Amino acid sequence: MIVALLNQKGGVGKTTLAIHLAAGLAAKGRTLLLDADPQGSAVSWSSQRESAPPFTVTALAKPTIHRDIEQIAHGYAHVVIDGPPRASDLARSVIMAADFILIPLQPSPYDLWAAQETVELIQEATAYKPNLKAAFVMNRKTANTAISKSAKEALADLPFPAMASEIAQRVLFAETAATGETVDEREPKGRAAREIVAFVAELERMAA
Repeated sequence: MIVALLNQKGGVGKTTLAIHLAAGLAAKGRTLLLDADPQGSAVSWSSQRESAPPFTVTALAKPTIHRDIEQIAHGYAHVVIDGPPRASDLARSVIMAADFILIPLQPSPYDLWAAQETVELIQEATAYKPNLKAAFVMNRKTANTAISKSAKEALADLPFPAMASEIAQRVLFAETAATGETVDEREPKGRAAREIVAFVAELERMAA
């Protein structure tokens, strides 16, 4: 399975989600996290660790990923691609390389507006990859707020489903990013870790 995380708006927690998805999938099979974001945040995260991560992290921010992915993914059960933060040839290459596109969103009107550009790129790609799947995931959510509820209602008008799993805004995600950890490593029985487990399980069901 090759899952790419894309959003044309920065600050949605895309890299944090990609890292935790890779960690969740690594428990089930050999996993590669491909850092296709020119900012290289996933590689920076791995460099903060005291030990090697439970998955491979490789930087490749070139618009040839769709041509190279077969060789890159050889030997891996799962590949997670942390995509670039803007519409570009690189973003199109990431989409063409993937089986499933995950679009992280914060519950804000700005994120919903920005998502439309990502949706259009994916729809373009389906002309060449009719089996390509996509979904939205609410990230950095503040519980029980009116804007979170209205954002979820607005997603119903877009052409891809929204995941039932949602990831809350938690200080622990920022703390572990700084140390190169995952929330599961820091607090394996905490709420953040439980949210990630549910998120990974639901994504696997949707991608199957």
